Amino acid sequence: MYANFVTSIDGVVALGPEYPSSGSAISGREPADRFVMGLLRSCADAVLIGAGTLRATPRHLWTPDHVCPQAAPDFGELRRSLRRATQPELAVVTARGDVPTEHPALQSGALVATTVDGARRLDGRLPAACQILTPGEGSILRMADVLAALHAHGHAVVLTEGGPHLIGHLLGEGLLDELFLTTSPVLAGRADSSRPGLIAGLELLPNRPVWTDLISARRRGSYLFLRYRLGLPHAFARPHTALTS
Repeated sequence: MYANFVTSIDGVVALGPEYPSSGSAISGREPADRFVMGLLRSCADAVLIGAGTLRATPRHLWTPDHVCPQAAPDFGELRRSLRRATQPELAVVTARGDVPTEHPALQSGALVATTVDGARRLDGRLPAACQILTPGEGSILRMADVLAALHAHGHAVVLTEGGPHLIGHLLGEGLLDELFLTTSPVLAGRADSSRPGLIAGLELLPNRPVWTDLISARRRGSYLFLRYRLGLPHAFARPHTALTS
C-alpha cells in the first residue's frame, strides 16, 4: 500500500473544493512529476481514491498514460513485465454512496466500496461496468476491510491517490507502507480558506508520532522527489474515526 502526493513548499496539498485539479496547480504540471505519477500507477494492481477526489477532478482518468501519454509504451511494457493487467483498476471509497456517477473514470469500470446504505443509494445508478463492494457491516467503513476486499479481487499492490482524509484513515489503521512525495518549488499560502496538508482528521504529534525512513531522494531542476518507508508501531495499528464521506 503506497501513496503519492505533490505538496507546495509550505505544505499545501489541496487548494480547496472550489479549485478542481488543484494538484496540477501545485505541481505546475511538471513533466517529471507526471512521469512519476504514471510510473507509480504502472506498478499498481489498483488505484484507490475517495469520492472527494473523484468529484474534484471531473475529467481525470487514473491510468498511467492519462498523465504521461508519451511514456505509454514503456508503461505498458512495465506492466507486462510485472504481469499486471493492461490498466490498474480504479477503486473508489464512499461511506454515503455520494459519487458523480457520470464521471468518465467510471464508464470503463471501477470498484466502488461503500456501506450497505451507500450501496442502496447507488443501486441502479452506476455504469454497468462498475461493481459495488460492501466490506464490513453497518455505517462504518474500515479501510482494512476495503483493502481485504481489494485483495480478494486479486489486487495485491495498491496505490492511493486519495486526499488527506483518506490518508488519515489509512494511517489511523496502520495500513500505509510507503509514501512518495513530490515537493514543488511553489508557495501556496493560506488565508481564510482551508488548504490541508498531507493528513486530515488525525493528530499524531506529540503523543503518537509516526517516524519514516527516507529511502530515496531525487531532484529534477527545483523539484524534489522523495520516497519514504513508514514504520508504524504495532500499538498504533488500529482504526480511528469511521469514514463518512
